[in-house]
Amino acid sequence: MGPHPAVAAIRLAVRRVLHDLLTELHTHATPHAPARATSGASSDTGAQPASAPPTAVPPAVVPIDVRRGAAARPGAPRPGSTGDERPLVLVACSGGADSMALASALAFEAPKLGVRAGGITVDHGLQPGSDLRAEEVVLRLRELGLDPVESVAVTVGRDGGPEAAARDARYAALDAALERHGAAAVLLGHTRDDQAETVLLGLARGSGIRSLSGMAAVSGADGRYRRPFLQLDRQTARKACMVQSLPVWDDPHNADPAYTRSRLRHEGLPALEKALGKGVVEALARTAQLSRDDADALDTWARQAEPGVRDAAGLLECAKLYALPPAVRRRILRRAAIEAGSPAGSLFARHIEEVDRLITGWRGQGAINLPGRVVAQRQGGRLVIRQG
Repeated sequence: MGPHPAVAAIRLAVRRVLHDLLTELHTHATPHAPARATSGASSDTGAQPASAPPTAVPPAVVPIDVRRGAAARPGAPRPGSTGDERPLVLVACSGGADSMALASALAFEAPKLGVRAGGITVDHGLQPGSDLRAEEVVLRLRELGLDPVESVAVTVGRDGGPEAAARDARYAALDAALERHGAAAVLLGHTRDDQAETVLLGLARGSGIRSLSGMAAVSGADGRYRRPFLQLDRQTARKACMVQSLPVWDDPHNADPAYTRSRLRHEGLPALEKALGKGVVEALARTAQLSRDDADALDTWARQAEPGVRDAAGLLECAKLYALPPAVRRRILRRAAIEAGSPAGSLFARHIEEVDRLITGWRGQGAINLPGRVVAQRQGGRLVIRQG
């Protein structure tokens, strides 16, 4: 008898991601040889992986400075790598149902494909007893057979609000852990429900098609972050934990109306489903993928068009920019502003629209001030974007 359908679904999702990762690593290691799929996957039946070392081993807690880790090529030697040549894949685990289901699937599938599996839990320090809870997650991951496993304590700042600050701290910790352990990738437990929420948040910001594209299945420097569950709903992950008797922790912040995503999850989406019927989550997730495809195509067009709208000195020529479709032109302007020093996270659609008017609605207006002390102004038929 095979595993429960929910367990089979999460394992299949993880197996596919590991196959993709191994194929990429093989192709990168032998660039002149044809890529071949890694074999070795067997059926989902069978016993769970052997348990890890005794839980009496104290969990590792690593405090870090909240800064992004340096980018590195997937599969390349990194600090902290062992003599084991098998690639290491980490799972980011909060102890919630989504990430515990992901950890269990990784523990089951990784050994069959010749992959080492480890885990990282991030202690944000935002709730009393968060350090003890992180230690519990470490023990649970070890019991699944993951190694290495550690808890990483971070200090959450204030930039961008509590949710954004916690996210920045978390990804900085994951970046550092990936470098420290020499891992090829980190798996994240975002589900289709999370994707739908992300699309709605992007729609509310009015930031354009890229915001509507939600979370990518592969993201980060050199594709270091992988999201196997974007096609699975939250209930599948929770069911998988229940039938495997995996203990899960429900973060009270996820039900706290003080947080925008929490209000959207418990009030906004249910209201949409009541008004529009079931299937809203699936439709939003589908919208994300379609939007991502379109945004990727436009980004490619903009990259290819940019050299043709610059003069010999590298300045942007207004007449040539004017001839481009607005979606392509604004991408070129955004890229130019970021290259001049404007922070991408602070550069909004309204900023680019103001710069665009120097091209399409020129009436002799003055310079446009952008985030990061960057200034855009029109001079002699050229658009100059530089530090002010």
